[in-house]
Amino acid sequence: MTNHFALGMLRATALTKVGKLSEATALIQSLLQPRLPDAPDPDVSPGDVVIEGSFTRLDDSSPHRPVDKPRGSPRPVETVGKRSPLGQTLRKLRADGMASRAQSAKGTVPVPAGAEFATLSHISNRDHRDYKLYIPASRSAAPMPLIVMLHGCTQSPDDFAVGTGMNALAEQHGFLVAYPEQPSRANANKCWNWFKPEDQQRERGEPALIAGLVEDLVRNHPIDPARVYIAGLSAGGATAAIVAAAYPELFSAVGVHSGLPVGAATDIPQAFSAMRNGVKAKTLTRSVPTIVIHGMTDSTVNPANGKAVVDQTLSGFGKLDTTVHQSVSDGGRRYRQTSHTRVDGRSMCEHWEIEGAGHAWAGGGQGGSYTDPAGPSASGEMVRFFLQHAQA
Repeated sequence: MTNHFALGMLRATALTKVGKLSEATALIQSLLQPRLPDAPDPDVSPGDVVIEGSFTRLDDSSPHRPVDKPRGSPRPVETVGKRSPLGQTLRKLRADGMASRAQSAKGTVPVPAGAEFATLSHISNRDHRDYKLYIPASRSAAPMPLIVMLHGCTQSPDDFAVGTGMNALAEQHGFLVAYPEQPSRANANKCWNWFKPEDQQRERGEPALIAGLVEDLVRNHPIDPARVYIAGLSAGGATAAIVAAAYPELFSAVGVHSGLPVGAATDIPQAFSAMRNGVKAKTLTRSVPTIVIHGMTDSTVNPANGKAVVDQTLSGFGKLDTTVHQSVSDGGRRYRQTSHTRVDGRSMCEHWEIEGAGHAWAGGGQGGSYTDPAGPSASGEMVRFFLQHAQA
């Protein structure tokens, strides 16, 4: 780390402590500007900062281990190796964020006959958000479940729908899927603002917008209010945890993929520290059933954050039985699934730790950005977990 960068970060921290958040943000943005020998990218503004970080996109050319004994004596799940110095990490986040804008998928979302993938908008007295809504051809007359999907940085609803394959599962199981869109006017790289205090509270900021969007959907569509779920990737995963904690009466379960626990940061320096080093989970007064999925070689969001989300969830539940299952996905990825269940067999919290996986949606399709097709299927496991739970 250069003296210039280190001194700049110290200055930004000092500005944050005295409440000068805009000045601190501007300073960090200036520190993160890459010094490239080529001409600057005309699509990247000087103020763009990727708080969430970079992703890894993997395809079938990735080396896979052969699928051997599913339940035999599996090797221990791999943990993340030595991490880079903070300055190097921040420069990598900036550079990868720029690259990811060019690499984001532009795939078309397949819509079978009889299904709908509508573009809608939620407007409140605070702000508004556009979103896509998938209504399956297999819809029923009875009220159906709803899953709200929060994309990662630089992604779009269409991209996230293609990458996660959640619409195909909606056809199979008969539920609706909503994909809120984070616009660049709210965050230069379309990241959900999980690190801002005003976007971590009930009746404020992004949690209020997302909750209002859900209330609109329940009011205007055949949705069962007792079976509403929310999930997200990275910044979207962190925000999903925040929204579920702020509105536990709205959401019956939450999925956090490569994300962070509620309250992980309240400013930009804390956000980078939490992403790099992990953070100790704060106790919640009420927990929502939670499934956590994290790649153990994720160098963008430390896998320790996945464990922190689990610890935070368990703090709100009583005694649960714990079981650990280790296996190998069809694509050759070893994983460990730790389940915390009630006496009636319902899983209240699950932690999926995937060996060799980076910062990408597990089991996602190659047509979307930032996916790891080697699996196991994050979408499939989330749907299985969600459908166990309904509001009383």
